[in-house]
Amino acid sequence: MRAIFQWNIGSRVLELGRRTLIMGVVNVTPDSFSDGGLYIDAEKAVVRAEQLLDDGATIIDVGGESTRPGASEPVSEEEERRRVLPVIRDLKRRRPDAVISVDTYKASVARAAVELGAEVVNDVSGFRWDPKMGKMLAELKVGAVLMHTRGRPDEWRSLPPIGDPVLMVTRDLRQWAETATLAGIKRDHLVLDPGFGFGKRFEENYPLLAHFEKLQQMGFPLLAGVSRKSFIGRTLARDGKDAEVAERLYGTLAAETALVLKGAHIIRTHDVRFAAEAARVADAIVASGG
Repeated sequence: MRAIFQWNIGSRVLELGRRTLIMGVVNVTPDSFSDGGLYIDAEKAVVRAEQLLDDGATIIDVGGESTRPGASEPVSEEEERRRVLPVIRDLKRRRPDAVISVDTYKASVARAAVELGAEVVNDVSGFRWDPKMGKMLAELKVGAVLMHTRGRPDEWRSLPPIGDPVLMVTRDLRQWAETATLAGIKRDHLVLDPGFGFGKRFEENYPLLAHFEKLQQMGFPLLAGVSRKSFIGRTLARDGKDAEVAERLYGTLAAETALVLKGAHIIRTHDVRFAAEAARVADAIVASGG
């Protein structure tokens, strides 16, 4: 069974666990692995976000810096603000009830986004790449997603293998969540994410999928993002060539469905309508005790 949580995101509380919430991805970047360049224009990004809301997203996650494998040049704070803030501002004006998340590891970007209406900060670094992030989140009292990452994107291809991915991720997330609460972030503001693909080799993601239910023992709601990721493309390879991003939909849906059945509370995805429909069926299975 999936635990029920009340996720405090500052201005309101979202119930997690009775049904799966869908977080729709809007990358305002020229180089994201999945949709880089498609929504770099603010108006196009807002239209995309509105479509994702209509397709069934509860949360829109707006990001301005790619963290694809091999990425080495960080985006400046000024450039990241230039990309994401107009999208957040305009989306909030047009859809005032929308829950907006900002995908950033920079405290200054997160603060500016919250001031314009974002209610969640989704930090791929687990609040570790910017030492100001933990204290700032405690001050702002918004929702926060603490994700597991091993190393930086430019280091991922050279990292040594992981002996037990589930043990490592669980150990690290427990420690980082404790650090976050010591910084003043309340437990009911936190959601944890094991960070599929972030510092994990292709084959190391499958133990996390197979044993995802063990992460529930940490006592926090769980978010999972596997949408279109390269380990799915590797599994779907034909003639020695990984499946292209556009060919990973069905593999993505298989993984997302498994994650819901194993306890994920939030699914972060690019293909919202399909994920939402799959989650409704998986939720019915969960509700029936299956």
